[in-house]
Amino acid sequence: MSAKGLDRIFGVSKPVVAMLHLPGLPGRPLHDVAGGPDAILVPVARDLEILQAAGVDGVLFCNEKDYPYQLKVGPEVAAAMAATVGRLRRELSVPFGVNLLWDAMASLAVARATGARFIREVLTGVYESDLGMIAPNIGDISAYRNAIGAADVALFDNISPEFSSPLGTRTVADRARGAAFLGMDAILISGWAAGSPMAMGDLIAAKEAAPETPIIANTGVRADRIAEIMKVADGAIVGTSLKYEGITWNPVDPARVRELMDAVRAVRGASAS
Repeated sequence: MSAKGLDRIFGVSKPVVAMLHLPGLPGRPLHDVAGGPDAILVPVARDLEILQAAGVDGVLFCNEKDYPYQLKVGPEVAAAMAATVGRLRRELSVPFGVNLLWDAMASLAVARATGARFIREVLTGVYESDLGMIAPNIGDISAYRNAIGAADVALFDNISPEFSSPLGTRTVADRARGAAFLGMDAILISGWAAGSPMAMGDLIAAKEAAPETPIIANTGVRADRIAEIMKVADGAIVGTSLKYEGITWNPVDPARVRELMDAVRAVRGASAS
């Protein structure tokens, strides 16, 4: 998929996708058992309303609070994610994706069930990580996508996953080139954790290695960096910097979202002139 492919999903050049961080889901340590499904739904619905009102181009549902993360989630996690998205479906006015950390098959299943346009996962490469060995099988993932009728769900591939480092000697450029060859719809560059700055050098290296595939800044995106980032990136995914006090686990701060989107519109205006 070229950068124009992102335009087809989001309806705008250089889209900004905002995170919708779900509270802990069933079976995970931070799940609110007494609160039940509404304890998950209510804060996500609030954040969604604020983000859409501020004009973000898309949203990404993620089980960010299910740490320590799993390489394969249980059916209860996927079901809770699908149920939450389903209950909010009528409120969604922008394209959305899903991300079940770190289970690409589960993300695809939920995307197919809910109408999500894309998933974000580690889809290529092999990484040693704090969570164990991350070794996705893109052949099996792609086959599963077709088998469940989800061929139109775009694959956003995180080639510098958080809490990890690649095995072997292949560089960011090598991994970007490989991901593009294997048909990934977008390539994501991250820092060491949610909210941490990604290296501009990595973003540039990925763009130069895979110029025909969208390159997306995946962590550390802030209003004061958006002009620098968008000179290279074809889009951005942003979460932590939109929260009160810039803390990942806090609710979305309307003022921070407005500040970011004002900066984005300024960048787009400068590009158009």
